[in-house]
Amino acid sequence: MNFFASLFDPSMPFVRNAFLAGILSSVLFGVLGSVVTVKRIAGLAGAISHAVLGGIGLALFLAARNIVPGLPPIAGAFVFALASAALIGFVSLKAKQREDTVINALWAIGMSIGIVFIAKTPGYADPMSYLFGNILLISTRDLVLLGILDLVVVLLAWRYYPQIEASAFDEEFAKTRGVDTDKVFMVILAVTALAVVLLQTFVGIVMVIAMLTLPAGTAGYFSKNLGGMMALGTCFSLAYTLAGLAASWSLDLPSGAVVVLVAGAIFLLVSAASMRMTSARRSQGAGK
Repeated sequence: MNFFASLFDPSMPFVRNAFLAGILSSVLFGVLGSVVTVKRIAGLAGAISHAVLGGIGLALFLAARNIVPGLPPIAGAFVFALASAALIGFVSLKAKQREDTVINALWAIGMSIGIVFIAKTPGYADPMSYLFGNILLISTRDLVLLGILDLVVVLLAWRYYPQIEASAFDEEFAKTRGVDTDKVFMVILAVTALAVVLLQTFVGIVMVIAMLTLPAGTAGYFSKNLGGMMALGTCFSLAYTLAGLAASWSLDLPSGAVVVLVAGAIFLLVSAASMRMTSARRSQGAGK
């Protein structure tokens, strides 16, 4: 049975959940990914995404030891993600010269904490499922949370679009126009942290940053402003997701990895075509 036929099979609700998760995730990848790409904070988002594993490992350990019975891994992930975002934001704004050191430290320490606690958790806990994700295991609760975050992100982008665009492209100019760029930056980091936690179920901690940058990066070649980049990035992300899900289902491959490979391949093709066109125009200009 192919992927699209299985969508209508009553015995396979997990396939429909994966399909809906792909649609909902595309909104975050397109809208939030455009801001992350334009502001060039993918490195910050990467540190947050990897620090999340520390919260997941700690939550699993506390729940398994009955120290905090029933504590879900996502709760620990949210705490570590928001704490990491706050620390990175503070350092970025107050001690710019130490930013790279703090980012790399959080990246390494967060993952190390997670691996240590997962190793000491009674029973079997597979860190690979968190590192690389499995969209076929997405639950109805995950879909609801993704839908809520989609709504919040779209409303914030619509309500504060001028401030976001101004601070993304030229912070100094935005400040002269009265935009509180520091607050905008902290809110972007906080929302990115929440999105990373929910999106890691889809493509995993390791690859979530790829999907926050590749669709938006591809859209950047065809867009003239941030709004167009958000809309086109969402469309690209949706196309990559559906193509990746269908291909992974047919080839029996990890869905998250295939989605990222599709996105990466198209980004590289568009980048190469753009470079070739730019080179051709320069050659024509030099010939004149």
